[in-house]
Amino acid sequence: MQQSVKDIEIILVDSGSTDGTISIAANYPVKVIIIKPDEFTFGRALNKGCSAAKGEMLVFASSHVYPSYNDWVERLVTPFRDPKIALVYGRQIGNGETKYSEHQIFSKWFPENSISSQDHPFCNNANAAILRSMWEKLPYDETLTGLEDIDWAKRTIESGYQIAYAADAEVVHVHNESPQGIYNRYRREAIALKRIFPHEHFNGLDFIRLLPANVATDCYHAYREKLLQTNFTSILMFRLMQFWGTFQGFSQRGPITSRLKRTMYYPNGRKHLDHPKIPIRRKRSINYLKTGN
Repeated sequence: MQQSVKDIEIILVDSGSTDGTISIAANYPVKVIIIKPDEFTFGRALNKGCSAAKGEMLVFASSHVYPSYNDWVERLVTPFRDPKIALVYGRQIGNGETKYSEHQIFSKWFPENSISSQDHPFCNNANAAILRSMWEKLPYDETLTGLEDIDWAKRTIESGYQIAYAADAEVVHVHNESPQGIYNRYRREAIALKRIFPHEHFNGLDFIRLLPANVATDCYHAYREKLLQTNFTSILMFRLMQFWGTFQGFSQRGPITSRLKRTMYYPNGRKHLDHPKIPIRRKRSINYLKTGN
């Protein structure tokens, strides 16, 4: 509601939230679409929202992100001036609740410099925009356990289009997961990655090689920042769950059962968070404390 672009249709796809999301949304001009938790996949939620939208530019924000600035939408859709661009994804950063290793991942995946034309399919739908005309040709795969965004970007590039990265379209991304939640996230993404790219692999040797390498790198940076003492246990646990989940995902055989889907999508141990402090980088930052929410 505070964005510089005012002609925005807001659609909320809810799959069983228990934190008051629906009652808060009732105070705003928001169209709410309900899907059952057992029917949820990321692709299905996206397709439901896209089919209900009327605009040509479809902007996505996941349930655990919020924009830092009121020109977020404006900057996210600007690259569409190039008719070859079919998808734009924006920068993601953490906050005080974010684990140190995830900060390191964000800094690697979402650098400070924009990319006007990207020739590989990496992207992230937690903060992204696509063209409705392209979605109508290429709807999201509702059977994937994750990485539906990378699958969509891959098919889009194969169709002759390009994707762009907008570093100035920034959101804060808050996971605050338990170790089990981290494990579940990387396991389901590995299951999807193996299906999207059948030639990819992650075996025991990869686990043995990458786990200590990433722990050592994180510890090095934390030491340089004088944060190692308070973050060592977190670093070790995060990277262990990340790579163990990836290994287990690539080892998965057979169909994804309903019980496995519930485990992957609805892990225990998540808690409601108050809005944290907003990083101040430009004058047009959003003050969430004034909204009363």
